[in-house]
Formats: sequence, structure tokens, C-alpha cells
Amino acid sequence: MRTYTAIIEKCPDTGLFVGYIPGLRGAHSQGVTLDELNHNLKEVVELILEDGEPELETEFVGAQSVIVA
Repeated sequence: MRTYTAIIEKCPDTGLFVGYIPGLRGAHSQGVTLDELNHNLKEVVELILEDGEPELETEFVGAQSVIVA
């Protein structure tokens, strides 16, 4: 079992949740709900993994707040 971290945003134009997995080329999707997005991302990752374990382009480190005065 593998675990990947997805970055999720909500599109102001469509209202859809949009997500991608940093470093995993092609691992992006969208959904009306967070559950649907999670399901769609899981399907995408499973398709990517069918060709073997991909080499990650980058490594997710974390999120950081930036304070601007």
C-alpha cells in the first residue's frame, strides 16, 4: 500500500475541487465533492502505477504560511 499527498484547491469559476500529487506526472483530477476528487485521484494513480513505479519528479515537503504586512 502506498500513500501520496494531494494538493487540493477549489476553483472559483466552476466550484469544483481540483487536486494534484506533487512530483507524480499526470496525477491530477477534479471532483464535485472531496470524496469524488479522492476517488478520481486514486483511479489516476492506479493507472500511472500500471506501468511500474514511477520516479518522482519532486518530493512533497509541506505547506508554509507567508505573512505579508
